[in-house]
Amino acid sequence: MLDTNYLENNYLTLVGKVTGEKSFSHEIYGERFFVFSLSIPRLSGNADIIPVTVSERLITDEMLAEGNKLLIKGQFRSYNSYEQQKNRLILTVFAKDIVEVQDEESQEENEMVKKDIVTNEVVLTGYICKKPIYRQTPFGREIADILLAVNRAYNKSDYIPCIAWGRNARFCQNIEVGVQVKIVGRVQSRTYEKKFEDGTVETRVAYEVSIGSLELIEENDTENNENSSEENQEAV
Repeated sequence: MLDTNYLENNYLTLVGKVTGEKSFSHEIYGERFFVFSLSIPRLSGNADIIPVTVSERLITDEMLAEGNKLLIKGQFRSYNSYEQQKNRLILTVFAKDIVEVQDEESQEENEMVKKDIVTNEVVLTGYICKKPIYRQTPFGREIADILLAVNRAYNKSDYIPCIAWGRNARFCQNIEVGVQVKIVGRVQSRTYEKKFEDGTVETRVAYEVSIGSLELIEENDTENNENSSEENQEAV
């Protein structure tokens, strides 16, 4: 269940199929957590393969069988991993609730699941913690990279990389560090090549939020945020 105030700052809904096998992640106060991958189709025909962290109390082995379709609600989180004396940001979906999606659902329910906004949507409210990086591709497509700090319970924060396109990218290049924003988008996976000093190349997978909409949040007007969102959206 979505049962904490911090879920207002960070919540998502994913629908996809289990791919691969689960692996042990960590244990806290006797409660074990596992990681598995969820394959979420894109409208282009490709798929995003997203890591999901879940408590043993929410799952069964049958639920995580290869190809099983799941609806997941939770948060997009980050943590630091120290590898080879270097700090690396690791991203994962932290599941709060998991439901199996049966093929025998009604046609109306299946149509809802097919909609992109239902199958892959994340909503984040946080602070710009690095100056956005604006650039253009060789084909003239505008892109801006954003790092968003999203508050979590116990004085923790998640640092979520986001990517904006087109007019959103142009708008982001002028946003100052420390500004609070609300982002609605989708979680996506992307492969890239990491080149090392010795000349070797390693293929890695990055996870980020592809921004669909972005709005500024006024410091003294958070309670009336919904009233001003339409004006902000027009500015974007």
